[in-house]
Amino acid sequence: MEFTGQIELIWEQTKVPLVVPVLKVLVVLCLAMSVMLFIERVYMGIVIVFVQLFRRKPEKMYKWEPMKDDVELGNLGYPMVLVQIPMYNEKEVYQLSIGAACGLSWPADRVIIQVLDDSTDPAIKTLVQVECQRWASKGINIKYEIRDNRNGYKAGALKEGMKHSYVKQCDYVAIFDADFQPEPHFLTRTIPFLVNNPQLGLVQARWKFVNSDECLMTRMQEMSLDYHFIVEQEVGSSTHAFFGFNGTAGVWRISAINEAGGWKDRTTVEDMDLAVRASLKGWKFVYVGDLKVKNELPSTFNAYRNQQHRWSCGPANLFKKMAMEIIRNKKVSLWKKFYVIYSFFFVRKIVAHIVTFVFYCVVLPATVLVPEVEVPKWGAIYIPSIVTLLNAVGTPRSLHLVLFWIIFENVMSLHRTKATFIGLLEAGRVNEWVVTEKLGDGLKTKLGGKAPRKPRFRIGDRVHILELGVGAYLFFCGCYDLAFGKNRYFIFLFLQSIAFFIAGVGYVGTIVSTS
Repeated sequence: MEFTGQIELIWEQTKVPLVVPVLKVLVVLCLAMSVMLFIERVYMGIVIVFVQLFRRKPEKMYKWEPMKDDVELGNLGYPMVLVQIPMYNEKEVYQLSIGAACGLSWPADRVIIQVLDDSTDPAIKTLVQVECQRWASKGINIKYEIRDNRNGYKAGALKEGMKHSYVKQCDYVAIFDADFQPEPHFLTRTIPFLVNNPQLGLVQARWKFVNSDECLMTRMQEMSLDYHFIVEQEVGSSTHAFFGFNGTAGVWRISAINEAGGWKDRTTVEDMDLAVRASLKGWKFVYVGDLKVKNELPSTFNAYRNQQHRWSCGPANLFKKMAMEIIRNKKVSLWKKFYVIYSFFFVRKIVAHIVTFVFYCVVLPATVLVPEVEVPKWGAIYIPSIVTLLNAVGTPRSLHLVLFWIIFENVMSLHRTKATFIGLLEAGRVNEWVVTEKLGDGLKTKLGGKAPRKPRFRIGDRVHILELGVGAYLFFCGCYDLAFGKNRYFIFLFLQSIAFFIAGVGYVGTIVSTS
């Protein structure tokens, strides 16, 4: 009792002179960031409505004519295309991507399939090599390339791949990650944009998720990524001819890559790095939203956490490295520079992550303990509600899951915020690259259509201390609000704390036995 009394005394003595002013400043900063995010979302919503109303399809914005057979030139009328497939220990999916690439509708003598295998497992390397030999025996021009190190990870593999002598005859390069399966017409839809528009450096297609219904976590991912493709990529393409290359399911003009300085491995987002540098050289990009390429979402929680660390840390680190270079650039307009620095980087890649976690998981719950600090309703309820609805419209079939999506995104914002600060400060894990685990058809094979036996796990693989700590904090704030508060935040706080606890014990996504 005496110890509890001392804590209460210290709290009362420090609350008014120290805690209250600090919390008030944090509330103001969070409200400012919320307004920035709100304006950005509304702006993109207006642009999308405009694009849909006036049917501003890529084929209308740029010249597009189908490739035609030339009687005199024959297949020489088709440009030479390189198709790169970087992979690393992709046992479950390597056949899917190689098979899809070899099935592309394009003259066989005008396309080169290049499999860049960085696998460290000799058995998997052999499987991939045998698969390449199988397609080669069918007359496909396919090259199996390996290197003696993994320097630069994916960027390093792509860079090495471009050094081979046969690449010099190619004009364009299509890139597919190991789990991507392009439809046969992919090249016939994308290459004409580059052939007929010399100012275009990149054509990006949309991702289509084959396992979005696998579990609730994959449905949540689908909602976030659908918004990214349907809104963010479309807005960038329609207004500024700029957006971040998604690293796969796209076709580059090789001269644009070379002019931009080639692939660089200075961050974990080599794709975005190349896109920004190419844009600063004056190259334009086009996004083709109705061209979809099938791929797989990470369905295990650890795989998703690793992916989100890379996707959050990399852009923040790239922003730090390139901000002054963008400002000093003289080839692009002031308006485009503002868009890239403020909208593309600052609001979407930094503010969005920080405000989600700091405001809704730290500051707002803290106001329950410090009633002297109040958050206006427009900041606590109205703005986040509108932002949420604007995000959710990208996936109408999942509107009924909006509540789950909110609390799941708040949980993930913990890692995104942490990764963002690591990127900005260039801390320890800034260049950590963990390849996203793909299960392919392996999961269905393992389950065999029946409920799997409960697998064994090491505690360290399942328990996440940060999530449990935040969950405990939110639960405490919820209990305090229920007992003494007047804000009635406890319903949100309890739901959010449960989500953090569930994530903290690793009971999220698909659980696959490693045995």
